[in-house]
Amino acid sequence: MEILLATFTTLFSIVNPFGAMPVFLTLTAEDRAQERARTALRACIYMVAILSVAFFGGQYILNFFGINIQHLRVAGGILLMRSAFELLTPGANRDRVGPDALEESKHKDDISFTPLAMPMLSGPGSMAICIGLIRPTYVDKAMTVFGFTLVALAAFIILLFSLRLTRVLGKPGMAAMARIMGFITLAIGVNFFATAISALFPGLTR
Repeated sequence: MEILLATFTTLFSIVNPFGAMPVFLTLTAEDRAQERARTALRACIYMVAILSVAFFGGQYILNFFGINIQHLRVAGGILLMRSAFELLTPGANRDRVGPDALEESKHKDDISFTPLAMPMLSGPGSMAICIGLIRPTYVDKAMTVFGFTLVALAAFIILLFSLRLTRVLGKPGMAAMARIMGFITLAIGVNFFATAISALFPGLTR
């Protein structure tokens, strides 16, 4: 249960489905409620698949390129801290896709894989976290994947009710949610970075 809870709490703030709501609503503005729900469901299924591939195959990719796991954690920590500062900056552009990519996505028949599942819900930060996870036993691995599934379920519910949530929260509420998620992401990024530095340079912690 500790691994399941740690996986969920860590990934949820990084996935940040609240940040995906504006783009999701923009790209599905002309869709019916059932079509919007199917798009959200497919995106969340793709997200679980992407995170699982990163989790199970990440170590092999690192070995192929000769990258140490601690080096990945340093890079991941920096990436998370950068994303967190963007969330904490008032008036920052929180769209995880550029305007050109957003305009191109409006003409796609299916937006569930790109840009929704990747890079919005499962971007470089969340994939770096998944690659950096170390789960020694099969039970731990199963609990970790179950944690991915719970994050996807939460993201699906948020996207499903995104129109209502946007009306209830409004711009001030969305900005407050962004800052809360940004603060949590910043703390995770600092922890990721500090843990890696301690492992690479043990003399610094003595």
